[in-house]
Amino acid sequence: MFPSPFVLLFALLLSLPLVFLFAPRILPLSTQHPQISIADELDDLDLFSRAAAPRRHSHGSVSRLGPTDHKPKIAFLFLTNTDLHFAPLWEKFFKGNKRFYNVYVHAYPSAAVSSPGGVFQDRFIAAKKTERSSPTLISSARRLLATAILDDPLNSYFALVSQHCIPLHSFRFMYRTLFTESTQSHPTSYIEILAEEPQLWDRYTARGDNVMLPEVTFENFRVGSQFYILARRHALLVIKDRKLWVKFRLPCLNVDSCYPEEHYFPTLLSMADPNGCSHYTLTRVNWTESTDGHPHTYYPPEVSPGLIRKLRVSNSTYSYFFARKFSPDCLQPLLKMSEKVIFRD
Repeated sequence: MFPSPFVLLFALLLSLPLVFLFAPRILPLSTQHPQISIADELDDLDLFSRAAAPRRHSHGSVSRLGPTDHKPKIAFLFLTNTDLHFAPLWEKFFKGNKRFYNVYVHAYPSAAVSSPGGVFQDRFIAAKKTERSSPTLISSARRLLATAILDDPLNSYFALVSQHCIPLHSFRFMYRTLFTESTQSHPTSYIEILAEEPQLWDRYTARGDNVMLPEVTFENFRVGSQFYILARRHALLVIKDRKLWVKFRLPCLNVDSCYPEEHYFPTLLSMADPNGCSHYTLTRVNWTESTDGHPHTYYPPEVSPGLIRKLRVSNSTYSYFFARKFSPDCLQPLLKMSEKVIFRD
């Protein structure tokens, strides 16, 4: 005998709370992550289009780097979702070099981020919400790049760092290294690009099987560090891209293998100009003790002159410029040795 319609209806009503309770655990995790809205996408596209447009003087000629007495600059792009804990250390890093850099900060809109004054005063750009395992971190980095390109034609290198990053050398050392070694017509971009990684296939299929085709084949898919230093021509290439972005903006079905910001930039630049990139980053990160996708965090007892010297050492041509990830309470021990160790090259 079949149950009556009333019994079926009653059973359905009783099951609804269970559906709401267990659905998030059964459905793909990506459904819990907010996606980029059409309004935000259009807003970004307008910014990118304006930044990519040729710059012209009043007499109609295309703007170049600037007058010969103007020096190229490094644009420092801070991507943060908390307060700028190491602002005093960065202030000392930038001191006396005003003509050679610009600062731009993308903060999480609802975060209690204070403007610490000095070089960071009024340098916060229009920001949008970001979240791990989503393409929003790609958008925020592209937004920083576009803003810096649009703001100053002298910006020639673009260094993306986080609120947990610290400098490992003086500003002059960094500037001299970048512009002395890259005086050729096609300066190098310093971004990690890896073709072999144990979980590369899982990362490639994180949005589903064959979803990345035909724009991105598995043979072209790359992984790398979230933080990098891009030459201006590569920064322009990033904000002009529409083809690969269509794929990388798709939601992830497997968030445990999906880190879009570590895939998009290495893949795009590897496909577009592999010989113009170093294939290594200048930001030191310790992954030997990673937790939940985060690298090792340094705490005050670990901070010493020996640690700074150790973090500088690399297997590439240049020593590391930056290091992460440092806890906020490392500020004071870092400040104490800033002049005699960190900024003494």
